[in-house]
Amino acid sequence: MEQPILFLDNAKIYQRDSLILSDVNIQINKGEFVYLIGKTGTGKSSFMKTLYGDLPLKEGQGNIVEFDLRKLKNKEIPFLRRKLGVVFQDFKLLNDRNVKENLIFVLKATGWKDKSKMETRVEEVLNKVGMKTKNFKFPYQLSGGEQQRIAIARALLNDPELILADEPTGNLDPQTSVEVMEVLQQINKNGNTILMATHDYALLLKYPSKTLKCDGQKVFEVVQKK
Repeated sequence: MEQPILFLDNAKIYQRDSLILSDVNIQINKGEFVYLIGKTGTGKSSFMKTLYGDLPLKEGQGNIVEFDLRKLKNKEIPFLRRKLGVVFQDFKLLNDRNVKENLIFVLKATGWKDKSKMETRVEEVLNKVGMKTKNFKFPYQLSGGEQQRIAIARALLNDPELILADEPTGNLDPQTSVEVMEVLQQINKNGNTILMATHDYALLLKYPSKTLKCDGQKVFEVVQKK
């Protein structure tokens, strides 16, 4: 049987000493597109931060891309993040360098050495998000939607087993949100597994998929009405 890319079993999610979520039991398999929904303050961000090693998992079992979250040591977090692609709401691009330099910076930071291989990889990921002509632009010269496409390209650099997208359309207008969503859908069709936190319910209606909800300190799967 295929090993799930992510599973949590009776996990408790803490922010410092405050219990945010309890009895978390979820499983995400390779190739799935899964939403994480819930009102502001219900624990979506804490949940995501636990998955990419920003918050420790103190109780329960958790495994993500073959890393045991309970045993995760600080020195292992960079290796975990190489197997994950993380897309943030606020893009987190470096304004003092152009698009290509932003992406090269990440490749160097994750251990790439060969200059021509790095340039080829940058071209590949920009092509995937429809931004290959923008590699010389600086982030402040791009629209919000274009910046988010670059952020998605950055998340794809190391061919991650799982992409964690934390409110990737949160700062975008509805039309741009749909464009970014189309990019994520295409990436998912190409085989990348995606977990996307969102409060944009219009996207859920337009692109229905497996949905997890944070509510009342719990995370549970929402059964879609036919």
